[in-house]
Amino acid sequence: MCHDLGYTEMRLPNLMGHTTIPEVVSKTAEWHKLLQTGCHPYARMFLCSLFAPVCLDTFIQPCRSMCEAVRDSCAPVLACHDQNWPESLNCDRFPAGDDMCLDTLSKEYQHNYKELPKPTCQGCPLIEESYSYKSALGAFCDNDFAVKVKLSKRKFASGHYEYVTEGLVEFIKQGMLLPYDTRNLIEQWLRINENCAHRMMRHSRSMVYILAGDIQHGNVVVNRVFHWQKKDSQLTLATRKWRHHKC
Repeated sequence: MCHDLGYTEMRLPNLMGHTTIPEVVSKTAEWHKLLQTGCHPYARMFLCSLFAPVCLDTFIQPCRSMCEAVRDSCAPVLACHDQNWPESLNCDRFPAGDDMCLDTLSKEYQHNYKELPKPTCQGCPLIEESYSYKSALGAFCDNDFAVKVKLSKRKFASGHYEYVTEGLVEFIKQGMLLPYDTRNLIEQWLRINENCAHRMMRHSRSMVYILAGDIQHGNVVVNRVFHWQKKDSQLTLATRKWRHHKC
């Protein structure tokens, strides 16, 4: 988890009270899944400052502001997986802010981060297998964005699944999505809403979907999911008519 952070030696005991490397490795494994969701760009740095603190004469703790920023973004993701933000990471235990704590969250960065669309935990949208081109056009009109994407899942020896996109994301309606970030955003949405992803991809083979949704208060919410099957004339017709369709 803490590879390539700019240092090669850590202190033990660490700030979580762990005294051996096997214990640290075991405890950090619990956080890998959360970090894969990309819930906050400084989540890894925050956790590593506690589990694998750099080997200096004194501990460099994370500042309270860093803890609060990571907590506010990542706690809802944990809640989506029926977990609470742990008491061991109570932000009140960290210094409020001085030269001896880790804080890389400038006000400008915090503002920009809040402005970027982010996936969020949500109720699962209905996976639509049967529809008309008119209902698909209605979905395109009613939502901020609609994208065509090929999705697949991979099973690990541990029994966990990874959900990924294959190939390029095709925009039907772009809305506020950023072209260079949409593929990553979709994969993060699948990781955060893993129960929804599991319902969507019941089989191991790759499948094509149209995801339609909104950007609500900076959060990406998927409202409609169409399963694009082979020789699907209705969705093909809807995407062709969309270019000249008036909502």
